[in-house]
Amino acid sequence: MPLTKNDIAESICRRPDLPKNKPIQLVESLLEIMKKALANGEDVLISGFGKFCVRDKKERRGRNPETGDDMMLKPRRVVTFRCSGVLRNKMNGKG
Repeated sequence: MPLTKNDIAESICRRPDLPKNKPIQLVESLLEIMKKALANGEDVLISGFGKFCVRDKKERRGRNPETGDDMMLKPRRVVTFRCSGVLRNKMNGKG
């Protein structure tokens, strides 16, 4: 089951030192900042977590899965994620 924005906000709500009405606004603001940066072609680095990078993909040959016909795919931008060593170690029980 994926972790959602609501799940993140509810986890923040459980912290006794934060007001109850702010977590959803905080999560929304954080995601908006990240979306704007990525849309502007900037990478987003979160220390100890990972890096979201914008990559430009060139025009390339593809195949229509429905018909099997060859086609050219247009150039586009994609976001990739590379996790930090800290996160990778934690996921593998080393941290």
